[in-house]
Amino acid sequence: MTNHSNHPFHLVDQSPWPLIGAIGAMIMLTGLIKWFHQFNNTLMLIGMIIMIMTMIQWWRDITREGTYQGLHTKIVTKGLQWGMILFIISEVFFFISFFWAFFHSSLSPTIEIGSLWPPAGIQPFNPMQIPLLNTAILLASGVTITWSHHSLLHNNFNQTLQALFFTIILGIYFTILQAYEYVEAPFTIADSIYGASFFMATGFHGLHVIIGTTFLITCLLRHMNLHFSSWHHFGFEAAAWYWHFVDVVWLFLYISIYWWGN
Repeated sequence: MTNHSNHPFHLVDQSPWPLIGAIGAMIMLTGLIKWFHQFNNTLMLIGMIIMIMTMIQWWRDITREGTYQGLHTKIVTKGLQWGMILFIISEVFFFISFFWAFFHSSLSPTIEIGSLWPPAGIQPFNPMQIPLLNTAILLASGVTITWSHHSLLHNNFNQTLQALFFTIILGIYFTILQAYEYVEAPFTIADSIYGASFFMATGFHGLHVIIGTTFLITCLLRHMNLHFSSWHHFGFEAAAWYWHFVDVVWLFLYISIYWWGN
């Protein structure tokens, strides 16, 4: 039970989710190694199921604390905002490592890849086709999520709902197009440093789009259940920040890997 206190901080209750989440992560990663060596992914799938169920129930508890129990005071929300900002900064450095590898290899291609960029035998994508369409899709989604946020700030329920729905559709459309691009790719992740850097950078970005879309779907369901108000909606705000981060990373990917690296 949560006890009333005379301070604005939230001292969390005892929870099973950190321990269960850690066990799930250990099972998933052990299963990943088993999959690589024995081509059996059963253990990895069990770990993933434990992780997903833990996330759903842990975030359910956090939603309950912030929405119904009133534990997310202004000072707690400020801490959550800083936590999200620092998380996004860590993600920025995660992607910097991929850009570093790409530019290290492309600005001074070694003799092992023929001193050429792209390496001999690699047929890169035309940046004016699907990559350009995907850029337009993500830029449009940045507009719709901003529209949704401003509508929420002005207590416009319907426009918040509509714009958030459009953002989710655009995110799903982007993922479908990128999956199609991967299927049709004339090279693989095993094709020299070009294939490795291309699929690592764009693949992790695609994963972030899927995570961001899931984040937005959760916000859509919460909005439909009247969890947000014009002054108390950090869950939505965090999703919007994350989506803008995904947009910006894609712009750098498009300009450097698809266009310049071509």
